Amino acid sequence: MAAISSDTNSQNLPRLDGRKVAILVTDGFEQVELTGPKSALEEAGAQTTIIAPSTASNGQVQGFNHHDKADALPVDATLAQADPAQFDAVLLPGGVINADALRTDERAQAFVRAVDHAGKPVAVICHGAWLLASADLARGRTLTSWPSLQDDLRNAGAAWVDAQVHTDRNWISSRKPDDVPAFSRAFAQALAA
Repeated sequence: MAAISSDTNSQNLPRLDGRKVAILVTDGFEQVELTGPKSALEEAGAQTTIIAPSTASNGQVQGFNHHDKADALPVDATLAQADPAQFDAVLLPGGVINADALRTDERAQAFVRAVDHAGKPVAVICHGAWLLASADLARGRTLTSWPSLQDDLRNAGAAWVDAQVHTDRNWISSRKPDDVPAFSRAFAQALAA
């Protein structure tokens, strides 16, 4: 997959100094859906923390560019170590393998529930929305995702829209890697508010 050219940089974003963002992933995440927003948020002054269910793979999680292996990134904390109250927002990157594994992890469900119930921003892209459905958070919400998830989200009680970025209260959602620049801007604006 070609790199996503991003027109998102710290000059386009509000300052996020002191803001802490949890990035919840496991092996098989879509790399640009993590690295694009992470880079934009950090350039704007936010601190990001990669959180995974475990550190079994030498303390790293494996990224993918669609079906091809990409980079392995270091895990900063496990779900058992991370306290959702210590974060100002959560980022849920997609990737089929990642999202399918996280959606059944009760600790991941509890983490995202805690962030959402506190009214903090929940930024989700592509297949990451599966976790919101499995955590029983989707009912009555409107969001976008990778198109193949629309039935799952509707069955979970959500309204699905086909949009580059959609904001519903504290949720910011996008469909795919091409949406990363707009997604990063919308997430940063919500985090700054």
